[in-house]
Formats: sequence, structure tokens, C-alpha cells
Amino acid sequence: MTKLSTKHLLGIKDLTTEDIQLILSTADSFKEVINRPIKKVPSLRDITIANLFFENSTRTKLSFELAEKRLSADVVNFASSSSSVKKGETLIDTVNNILAMKVDMVVMRHPNPGAAVFLSKHIDAKIINAGDGAHEHPTQALLDAFSIKERLGEIKGKKVVIVGDILHSRVALSNIFCLQKLGAEVMVCGPTTLMPKYIGSLGVKVEYNLRKALEWCDVANMLRIQLERQEIKYFPSLREYTMLFGLNKELLDSLSKKIVIMHPGPINRGVEITSDVADSDQSIILEQVENGVAVRMAVLFLLAGRA
Repeated sequence: MTKLSTKHLLGIKDLTTEDIQLILSTADSFKEVINRPIKKVPSLRDITIANLFFENSTRTKLSFELAEKRLSADVVNFASSSSSVKKGETLIDTVNNILAMKVDMVVMRHPNPGAAVFLSKHIDAKIINAGDGAHEHPTQALLDAFSIKERLGEIKGKKVVIVGDILHSRVALSNIFCLQKLGAEVMVCGPTTLMPKYIGSLGVKVEYNLRKALEWCDVANMLRIQLERQEIKYFPSLREYTMLFGLNKELLDSLSKKIVIMHPGPINRGVEITSDVADSDQSIILEQVENGVAVRMAVLFLLAGRA
């Protein structure tokens, strides 16, 4: 298979296992490209891509922009904070104005779940969801899967625990879908107040004791507490959260086996993870950042139909 079964990347839910494997194997080739002295390829030379970020982002935005430039695409950047959205312009108007400039692909982050799906039904360009509210963040899940495969050799049969704010995390949902499609066992761990009511229907294990979760897993993906999405207090204090669900070196070293540590970023050092864990040889956090560019290059390349 050399072609994705879908026209857009709206969520992992819409991808087949073959789609995911194609993206990961294509990302392998692009990883070689970004480690060469000349890091550019002309693959998307006549393609124009608009990055629409209606929500703050540093790593995802930079990663997409770098991926686009490595593929020689023309890039248009749009941030809602400095646009006519502030004057009341609708999402459709904003995008139609950008499409009038003959844009082929749109990478969009939006605070509302389903915004990318809505857009895909109304405009002609190919849409990549770079995160929609607390719904999905497909490229993060793909780069996480790529990073696990790179470190452990395969994903099938591996045990992955996702720790933290599951309720507000689009990374958790996309990771669950992606890892299950690739044959991994998935567990979620965190305070009861930060577990969504539907969690049981996703076929994942649920654990409220961090040590038990870490003893079970091969890989621990530590999520940050998303205070910006919490309208009420879900736990007494960050200090208490850290005592129960924070990963420190002492706990890591006391486990009966060596596990791999991941984090989608940005890290709240000293809350969900301490600096000595984040910077340890068991951590693949920096590899995740590097792999993000290769994976996003693969997604852009395949959606553009250049495979």
C-alpha cells in the first residue's frame, strides 16, 4: 500500500492499521533525510500549506512548519490572535479567504472539538488536525508510536500506560486509538476525578495507583495537568497531585525493570515528572521532538498524493 485510505487526517479513529503503518514507514525514510547535511527535498515544491492556529502552540506549530519547509512547500502562517477572528470573522470566512489565495492543504489547531471535521465538509483543501480541543491530536499519537517502535523495536504486545489528566487530554485519546490499532495493551492512570466517564468503553485498563501502573508497563507516557482546560478544581493541590502521580527518580529506580519514559510536552518539571527523570537515559522525550518532524513530513507527503 502506498496511498492513505483517507483524504484528510482528522483523527486516528479514521485511519486503518495499514494507514498508520504506511505513515510510520514513510517517516523512517524522512528521518534519514533530516539527519543528512542537506535536509531539504523538493517533494512538495508546488504545494501551498496554510498553518491555522486558533490556539497557542509552540512545538506543534514549529514542527509542522519545519516539516513543510524540509519538503520545499510554500508556507502561510496564520495566528488568530493577530487576525480578523478578533473582529468576529467566522471560521468558514477565514478559511475561504485563505483558500482564495490558492492553498492546497490546511493544518489547523482549534479549541473546539470537531472543528477540523466541520472544515473538511465545507472546503476543498486537505485538512490536517493539529489538535481540536480535548478531542484528538493525531500527529502526536503517530510520533509517539514511531518513538516507541524506534526504542523497543515493535509496538505489538507492548504495555503502555498513559498517566495524568486523561479527561482533558486529546493526546491520551489519540494515543489509545493508535496503540490499540498497532496491537499494544493500554492502561490509563490518574486521579478518579480526571478519568472520563466513557473510559471503560475504550477497552483500556484503568489503574489509580502509579506504582502498580509502572510495574505493569513497558512504556509510561506522562501527561501534564491541563490547568487551562479546567474550569473547576479536580484535586486539592498540585503538590498533592505530585505526591500521588508524579514520577521521580527514586520511584523509577525502585521498579523491578527498566521502563521507557515519554512526555508529549510542554513538561511541568517537578509536577508530573522531575528533571532527573526527564533527562535520564530511560527518557525518549527529545527523540519524540525530533521524530515529530519526520512523522509530519510523512503525513504531508502522503496526503499530498506524492507517494
